[in-house]
Amino acid sequence: MTSVDRLEPRFVEYIPEDVEPGVLYISRRFSTATHLCCCGCGREVVTPFNPAKWSIAEHDGKVSLSPSIGNWGFPCRSHYIVSGNRILWAGSMSPEAIAAVQRRDVQDAVRLAPPRPSWGRGLLAGALVAWTSTVAAIRGLWR
Repeated sequence: MTSVDRLEPRFVEYIPEDVEPGVLYISRRFSTATHLCCCGCGREVVTPFNPAKWSIAEHDGKVSLSPSIGNWGFPCRSHYIVSGNRILWAGSMSPEAIAAVQRRDVQDAVRLAPPRPSWGRGLLAGALVAWTSTVAAIRGLWR
């Protein structure tokens, strides 16, 4: 495959099994976009939309993804920005810089994650009362 300098946005409900080069598949339903790496290596790149990951902006039929896409886990280690359907190649990053970005990504994910359901003492106390009542009822039947 050869590298691409543009991505054509294609809005879909489901990401197709066979992803075409040069197409950015966008699923609003699943808040994600997928494309083949722009370097031409053929690897599939998934960009989930949420405050801790990527966001998408649409303007006059053109899309932009933010922040940049750093494929650090791919052999190509490509790094680029999708802006107005165009690919803007970004410079390579040192292993230390990549590690810093990855640490920041983890911190953002923790900071921006939706709150988990509260399984606090109230629920535990209620379960304990129910269990104790059940045990007492069974003992009563044996007597």
